[in-house]
Amino acid sequence: MTTTDGLLPGSEDWELPTFDCATYADASHAYALVIPVINEGDRIRGQLQRIRDANLPVDVIVADGGSTDGSLDPAFMASVNVHAVLTKTGPGKLSAQLRMAYAWCLGAGYKGIVTIDGNGKDGVEAVNDMVAQLENGVDYVQGSRYLPGGLAENTPLERTIANRGIHAPLLSLAGRHWFTDTTNGFRAYSARYLLDPRVKPFRDVFQRYELLFYLTVRAGQIGMKVAQLPVQRRYPPNAAVPTKIDGISGKFAVLKQTFAAALGRFAP
Repeated sequence: MTTTDGLLPGSEDWELPTFDCATYADASHAYALVIPVINEGDRIRGQLQRIRDANLPVDVIVADGGSTDGSLDPAFMASVNVHAVLTKTGPGKLSAQLRMAYAWCLGAGYKGIVTIDGNGKDGVEAVNDMVAQLENGVDYVQGSRYLPGGLAENTPLERTIANRGIHAPLLSLAGRHWFTDTTNGFRAYSARYLLDPRVKPFRDVFQRYELLFYLTVRAGQIGMKVAQLPVQRRYPPNAAVPTKIDGISGKFAVLKQTFAAALGRFAP
């Protein structure tokens, strides 16, 4: 599948990577939970089991960047009630995975989308609160480990400093709303926000982390209803940090994308 032509007005202009789709459990909810992954092994398996056991009010959509570790075995996906696995076959990294999944979910008619990282760091129970916010008319919900009721466990010091001292202030100023945890991928969007012609998230300019940062600032800029809520994020103690941001060059690239979003470089 390469496009959602015919599913939604205007979707013929969407720029999406090519991808394959496999469905397992039936669709049964008005909201989707999108989980981007690539070779997350036991982390994504454990997370999907927790999501199943929590009986969350969402259909689970796994947005795979091309895993080769066997963690997304079809029999296992069916056993944990995953609705669909979308496997990106075209170019791009995280933002391309998200464009693929968001377009597919909008074409399927979901009222809103919750996104959570697939590396097992986040407390899945907050998905309930995200959906409740969307049901109450919020268009963009940002999860924060730093709010009262949230939890930041074993967060590397350099990440705390970069997030709270640089990333969150920059995107808060640009987005006209105060945020405390803008590097957190645990968030939610209404379909109304993603489909607004002033947003246009389905563009090839979004390849790595740009889409996350852009959607953070754009909501406030166009007057969408924005909220934060507390979430839990636990890094493993005495172990390698589960991340796809590697080395100095990777961190510099994230900083560059942050400034680009704050300076309006991605506005349509």
